[in-house]
Amino acid sequence: MIDIAIIGAGVIGTAIARELARYDLNIVILEKDNDVSNGTTKANSAIIHAGYDAPINSLRGILNTRGNEMFDQICDDLSVPFKRVGSLVVAKTEDEVKTINELYANGLKLKVPNMRILNKEEILRMEPNLNKQIISALYAPTAGIVEPWELAIAYCENAMDNGVELKLNFEVKTIEKKEDHFIINSGCEEIKSRYIINSAGVYADKIYNMVTDSDFEIHPRKGQYFLLDKEAYGLVKHIIFPSPSEMGKGILLAPTVDGNIIVGPDSEDLGKNMKESIDTTTDRLNYIKESIKDICEIVPYKVNITTFAGLRAEPSNGDFIIEISKKVNGFINVAGIKSPGLSSAPAIAEYIVNLVKSLTDLTENIKFSPHRRKRIKFMELSDHDKNALIKENPQYGRIICRCEMITEGEIVDAIHRNAGGRTINGIKRRVRPGAGRCQGGFCGPKVMEILSRELNLPMESIVQENKASVILTGITKVGE
Repeated sequence: MIDIAIIGAGVIGTAIARELARYDLNIVILEKDNDVSNGTTKANSAIIHAGYDAPINSLRGILNTRGNEMFDQICDDLSVPFKRVGSLVVAKTEDEVKTINELYANGLKLKVPNMRILNKEEILRMEPNLNKQIISALYAPTAGIVEPWELAIAYCENAMDNGVELKLNFEVKTIEKKEDHFIINSGCEEIKSRYIINSAGVYADKIYNMVTDSDFEIHPRKGQYFLLDKEAYGLVKHIIFPSPSEMGKGILLAPTVDGNIIVGPDSEDLGKNMKESIDTTTDRLNYIKESIKDICEIVPYKVNITTFAGLRAEPSNGDFIIEISKKVNGFINVAGIKSPGLSSAPAIAEYIVNLVKSLTDLTENIKFSPHRRKRIKFMELSDHDKNALIKENPQYGRIICRCEMITEGEIVDAIHRNAGGRTINGIKRRVRPGAGRCQGGFCGPKVMEILSRELNLPMESIVQENKASVILTGITKVGE
């Protein structure tokens, strides 16, 4: 019998798993896909919001502010790159100036630290490439940038280091409520668990409907992005937002933690049955290009290296839904985690622990370690350390990805860690081969070979992303 089954291995589910691993519990994470962070977590703005815009009495407001202040320690413990670059919400009109003043006042109520209203001269000193019609901005220095997929992977890895089990390719088909436990069935395997934590993202309402008539709905909201080459780095140094609208925080321009520039997202509400719709479209990408001119008129799209889209879980009540079900004993919903979900993730995990404590007594796991083993970033080492490492392990002397300068040793390490990569994109998210200018055109086949060798699988079994994204179907020519 499992104590707690967590459904969904995005940044929320894995954060919860890692926080609950501090206690003597038998925990399993159930993920329908073939890797951690394959949903909303892998395709978003990668922003840690300062927390000034959510209503003061909302869970989004409370948990964003708390989550933001936790990020330095979390990322230090888990060896995840995080930078507090700060954010600007810019205004071009007097109405927009009024909006950012309202955000500032709301941020003060939420105790967001060190905010300031900037005038035009201050803005252009900080960001000389912005549109010269901007007249004012709200500056929040505590905003930051992170790799959300690496954060989820690190959460999961550390949770597994502390005894949590991960089951991939486990799509929950049915849940049966018994007197003191649940039976969770994938069609191929059955799990018995005393409690369920539903963190299934855009499918959270579907999961809840398996045990009762859900009193909330989740609709997908799609956002599309451009990702510019590192050649564009320096275009902006901060996260730049427009004045927000009812559809969200707007189309932003920001550096990434790895040295690229991200542009987007737009905001498009989709039908409830379109929870896999992550295609990009010319009309929406053109809309982003036009809209971003209000922020910056010189975005160099000639160095765009990819476009992508992600889905946000838009709840019918407009706020995070984090609660013990009033209808089903032992069932906890963590649903509707739209923006600022990533920013709130550490605080959501903390919040869930307190909910679990209200259901059962918890005993601390005295063996718990909060630290994840650092991954080696070969190109950041000194020449002395590089030479010493190559002498110890020659795999670090073989460059596989020339765009990002990633070695074979880094890829092999990413495969063999807990929650290790099993796909081309899974390795890309962990150590970045294929994330550069050529998008895997050169290194992809070699990454496949390494995966095949290290996992002892035929090359035809190595996929790009999900189980259906087949690359090779068989041998076309056999040598003599």
